Amino acid sequence: MVKKSEKGIVADKDEFSEWFTQIMLKADLADYSSVSGMIVYKPSAYAIWEKIKEETDKRFKKLGIQNVYFPLLIPEKSFDKLKKHTEGFKPEVAWVTHTGDTKLSERLAIRPTSETIMYESYSKWIRSWRDLPLKYNQWNNVVRWEFKHPVPFLRTREFLWNEGHTAYSNQKDAEAEADKIIKIYKEVCEKYLALPSLIGRKSEKEKFAGAEYTISMEFFMPNGKVIQGPDFHHDGQHFAKAYGIEFLDKDGKKQYAWQNTFAITTRMLGVLFAVHSDSKGLILPPEVAGNQVVIIPIVFEDSKDKVLKMSREIENKLKKYNPILDDREGYKPGYKFAEWEMKGIPIKIEIGPKDLAKKEVVLSRRDNGRKISVKIKDLDKILSKNLNEIQSSLFEKAKKLLYDNIVEVKDLKGIQKAIDGKKMGFAPLCSNVKCEDGLKAKTGAKVLNIPQNQPLGKKVSKCAICGKKSDYWAYVGKSY
Repeated sequence: MVKKSEKGIVADKDEFSEWFTQIMLKADLADYSSVSGMIVYKPSAYAIWEKIKEETDKRFKKLGIQNVYFPLLIPEKSFDKLKKHTEGFKPEVAWVTHTGDTKLSERLAIRPTSETIMYESYSKWIRSWRDLPLKYNQWNNVVRWEFKHPVPFLRTREFLWNEGHTAYSNQKDAEAEADKIIKIYKEVCEKYLALPSLIGRKSEKEKFAGAEYTISMEFFMPNGKVIQGPDFHHDGQHFAKAYGIEFLDKDGKKQYAWQNTFAITTRMLGVLFAVHSDSKGLILPPEVAGNQVVIIPIVFEDSKDKVLKMSREIENKLKKYNPILDDREGYKPGYKFAEWEMKGIPIKIEIGPKDLAKKEVVLSRRDNGRKISVKIKDLDKILSKNLNEIQSSLFEKAKKLLYDNIVEVKDLKGIQKAIDGKKMGFAPLCSNVKCEDGLKAKTGAKVLNIPQNQPLGKKVSKCAICGKKSDYWAYVGKSY
């Protein structure tokens, strides 16, 4: 292990768990709370979630999706209306049973998801084809009492997300929404978070409980595991039938609504931090960095006033980048450099008396450490160019990480080799759930998703698990 200052990261990235914990704490992203599996989001991390929320929400609104808010607590009788859906959540549900010392007449579930309480209202609000489509979304928190080992951001017992819940009068329109929603999530993840993903349909075993099918975005992590990000579920008429969401069509006949659900969560913060950061600390894509620039004056007594004056002028000229002017006294420049490197500010600007004399500053990039001298008059233009380059470079690097770790395999031995090498397999599989169970039991891996565009030129061959005719090629790997 490389030795580093105790104030900095003292674990390398390949020591993922310890490294990731240190990034979280030392880059001031979050802190542990007194409740296991529940973290405190500090301002720098929460600001990124606000950006994700803002960009996603404005795109939702263009599709006519409106925001609502439903209660946190769900009566047990409501929760159990669709057993197929709720049985998967039951082990993770936290229940409210008392108020003070008085036992409640009915247990109340702290929402793990909101279908059960929302659809009672939908059944009252939807009466005619004129009431459709109904397109509502809520931004909220949910609690799922995971029994697995909690990991900050990536697997927490409480997390933040959006819950999109839409209802349509016909199947065609409902299913057409999938591409629109996944396009929004893909654009937010790629354009702002600089994160590429594998998009495809979940297998029958892995789909959302109660859904006809699930489309997921899967992200490859530096430790060789894969984590599910945003997803879209076409729920067909399962919930409509369970909750009586009926309407009269144009011919006056009763019909059940067709429904969808979709979400993006604060898990994406963890993916962002893990994929881009390094052994020196956090690296943030400029598009989500709360502060894109930090200005660090190098001061000496005989030139202090002049350097600080120019630093403030530069700060004022660069307002659109929300710069930080670190003019703290009592801290050496080296300490400041290390602190802002740890916190992932995309670009650092240094200015000292020698630079001032040449009407220059030194610009340093966080992603690759490259330093260049820039004339103050050209600073805005050069800064903009470098920020764009950083954003693009981080995306391309993440893309390389993703695709360099996919291995085409034909059998169980090949899958095991890929997993042992901390990679994903791309394998021909059949749709038999028993094969998926066997895959998990023998390798610890699971089917991640099935790409919609199956590889051209590849014949449907033998299933890598059972040897019978395969139905599709799918990504397989270890997952959070």
